[in-house]
Amino acid sequence: MKKFLNILAAERLKMSRSLLWLLVLASPVLAVLIGLLINEEFGNWPLLLGGMSMFHSMLFLPVLTGLFSSFICRYEHNQGGWKALLALPVTRNAVYWAKFLIVILLLALSQILLLAGILIVGRVRHLTGDIPWNMLLQSMLGGWIACFPLAALQMFFSLRWSSFAAPLVINVIFTVPNILIVNSATYGPYYPWAQPFLAMIPKGMQGYTFGAFSLPFENLMITVLGSFVVFAACGLVYFNRKEI
Repeated sequence: MKKFLNILAAERLKMSRSLLWLLVLASPVLAVLIGLLINEEFGNWPLLLGGMSMFHSMLFLPVLTGLFSSFICRYEHNQGGWKALLALPVTRNAVYWAKFLIVILLLALSQILLLAGILIVGRVRHLTGDIPWNMLLQSMLGGWIACFPLAALQMFFSLRWSSFAAPLVINVIFTVPNILIVNSATYGPYYPWAQPFLAMIPKGMQGYTFGAFSLPFENLMITVLGSFVVFAACGLVYFNRKEI
């Protein structure tokens, strides 16, 4: 456990020296601007949550997942970094999970900031009624968990290719079709890039009661966790067999 915490501390130090932390703020700040500027559209808490989280969950969250995953492996791909890291008394499994944990913690921070932004906008706009904590927390937590399989998949790509841009380009290419795929009850729930959006949109929200939107939250989470197990296992097997 001590060795794992040391690896985690080293990864955190690498991230703290970059400007990547600013990207954690970008999507929540944009969501706040949307919530403040389009006043006539978001008259209650479900509409406010749906409106502010739409672009965040459909576009920015998947892209950020790929960006964080690519960046967390960037140092090791440069100048023999993998050899130097794995020459230390650490296991490859510990290295993989430490990097994965940093990625999902950054995503968790983005979700927390979005939640804070929704609460601030709701108060500024004087929304009536009690704050629907169950709905808000389910959306934030569900969107975060739905990023797990995508993060594992992007970790695999980032471990596979030394190029920083290649995994990121692949991620963007597969993120763009989200706007169409989320409408499909057949493919939407199984598409990793669409799962964060499906998990965050309030169930039964006006205009979102068809296609994959009708899938119960619990069923979506089962699909998400199943995908995560498969992608994480593939990533671990590949990393343990990878020649450095």
